[in-house]
Amino acid sequence: MPSFDAKQLNGDYTGLFSSAYTPSGTRNLLEPAIQVIHADGNPSSELKYVSHQQDTLDQSHDIGLTAIHLKDPVYPFEVTLYYKTYYKENVIEQWTSIKHTESDVVRLQKYSSANLYFSSTNKYYLTHFHGNWAREMSPEEIQLTAGIKVLDTKLGTRADLFQPPSFFLSLHQPLNHVDEDYGEVFAGTLAWSGNYQIQFEIDPLRNLRLIAGINPYASEYFLLPDKEFITPSFMFTYSCQGLCLASRNFHRWARKYRIPQGEGNRLTLLNNWEATFFDFDEQKLVNLIKDGKKLGVDLFLLDDGWFGNKYPRNYDSAGLGDWQENVQKLPHGIGYLVNEAEAIGLKFGIWIEPEMVNPKSELYENHPDWVIKLPNRSEYYFRNQLVLDMSNEAVREFVYDVVDRLFTQHQKLAYIKWDCNAVIYNAYSATNPHQSHLYVDYVRGLYSVLDRLRKKYPSVSIMLCSGGGGRIDYGVLQYFTEFWPSDNTDGLERIFIQWSYSFFFPAISICNHVTDWGKQSLKFRTDVAMMGKLGYDIVVSKLDENELLFSQQALQSYARLKDIIWHGDLFRLVSPYRHEHDIASLMFVSENQDKAIWFTYLISNRYCAGSNGVVRLKGLDPMRAYTIQEINIYPGADISTIIFQNSLSGDYLMTFGFDPMVDTRRPSVVLELTTHI
Repeated sequence: MPSFDAKQLNGDYTGLFSSAYTPSGTRNLLEPAIQVIHADGNPSSELKYVSHQQDTLDQSHDIGLTAIHLKDPVYPFEVTLYYKTYYKENVIEQWTSIKHTESDVVRLQKYSSANLYFSSTNKYYLTHFHGNWAREMSPEEIQLTAGIKVLDTKLGTRADLFQPPSFFLSLHQPLNHVDEDYGEVFAGTLAWSGNYQIQFEIDPLRNLRLIAGINPYASEYFLLPDKEFITPSFMFTYSCQGLCLASRNFHRWARKYRIPQGEGNRLTLLNNWEATFFDFDEQKLVNLIKDGKKLGVDLFLLDDGWFGNKYPRNYDSAGLGDWQENVQKLPHGIGYLVNEAEAIGLKFGIWIEPEMVNPKSELYENHPDWVIKLPNRSEYYFRNQLVLDMSNEAVREFVYDVVDRLFTQHQKLAYIKWDCNAVIYNAYSATNPHQSHLYVDYVRGLYSVLDRLRKKYPSVSIMLCSGGGGRIDYGVLQYFTEFWPSDNTDGLERIFIQWSYSFFFPAISICNHVTDWGKQSLKFRTDVAMMGKLGYDIVVSKLDENELLFSQQALQSYARLKDIIWHGDLFRLVSPYRHEHDIASLMFVSENQDKAIWFTYLISNRYCAGSNGVVRLKGLDPMRAYTIQEINIYPGADISTIIFQNSLSGDYLMTFGFDPMVDTRRPSVVLELTTHI
């Protein structure tokens, strides 16, 4: 009987399990981070350490960059791993560069952004998110066991519709059993707006291997000699003080380094969509603009339906792609509306969906080769539309011109809502010489257009929308000031959706609108919308006297408190996902801890449901005294409000707590905490 080395039987006999970037072939039998076919047809790779370098990227030494250079010992094939460290925010951004000088193309079959390795001393509990239209970001926690768990998408454009590229790992114990301020948490998100794949593999030694990057599905990439392939970034953070600190790490990083004007201002707005849908004319819009002024918002946003003449955009199956004003609806054009808004002190914004086209459009008739569709196959539509081929330079120029022309012709235009409602069916490019490049080149083409626009118009506010939350990631958010998390604006549902997005994204980036969706009171819907970037999608003229007065006062309060919500630290106090709770509660604390805004919502309609006792606050200065006062009080409300005359110390509020007095008569309460020095 042959003898075996015990280390080989029980250990990593390949020496590859803990690789920083695991290649395929040779001795590796685990999931690779990179898989290539060399110019001579060899399907294996080896990567050996060559050198590394470390640099400081700013004078304050807050950002560092580490580059680790790897090379195949046989082929002129190189990989560089980059780690950009944001020291104050405790966030690391990782990406990979691949290049070669072989005799011909190298076929990249898998090209991950990151390959991380976790010790086997831990148990791993993965929380990932799933959903669909109007029910985005539903969390699900599982314990990772032997084998591979894969998060991925193959939708192409509206890629995050079913599964966003964000997750967190709880080490040792499930998050459901842990307070948000306790436990070890690793949170990660991929900055890519197309097909992605994130793999969690428990190896034979019970270690966890995490591989994240572009989904290799139908995406073999032909890399020419002396060319460089750069992967998207994978961002991650670690917290030994629970999930909420991991969230705050991402929030601070995003506000400072990723989202345009992340430390700046935002505009409250009134959108016409739910007031008119496609049915409007110039006078109706002028009246709505005046309603926006009466309400007290900063901007009026004209949504879908303003364009198309041969095929008027009177419904969602025609006109998309024909970006000229509809002369029947807008005889004096967009400029007239911009001027009408400016005359009464409002800014003006407009909706576009430039990546898409209706078959019933002049654009489709004139440029059928610009459309992603298969030859010799039936066309399949998503929301009655097809996707333009952003890998085509002519299409990219067209999309850029759509937006640039709007700003050139209407220089006082202040806001764009950029939508993306369709996924990629019929995946085929009429002009791309490599069909397997389409999914990658589409996203790169989109980014190139957005980059040009953002450089030319650096201060313009742009909302990212994708039929709700179908495209939300830190790749595309480097070009957008904010995003639309869901078309579901029911007040109760939005608590859950906004809560989940807050795990990864700061409040200043999350657009929350007050609408008529749902049966909750106007106050409840307003209180929920105020926990992010506030907007309105209502018919102002239908509000009664008290509803209008309440909305006006709420906007005034929001203008006074928005800096705390947008730039303060978030502390989630009571989760709506914990079934033993009747409430959801969270608060924002200013950087110097002198002010806080505390939101509490009833999420149960059962008899006697409510806060039923104290909620312990977080993030306050234990040595300071805080006064507590309720805001957003509905006019004429006969339910007692909270005006706590005595001050309570931060230590008391965090140790013993305070009852927000939420119940079926008071289903939402907003409290302002202020120190007096």
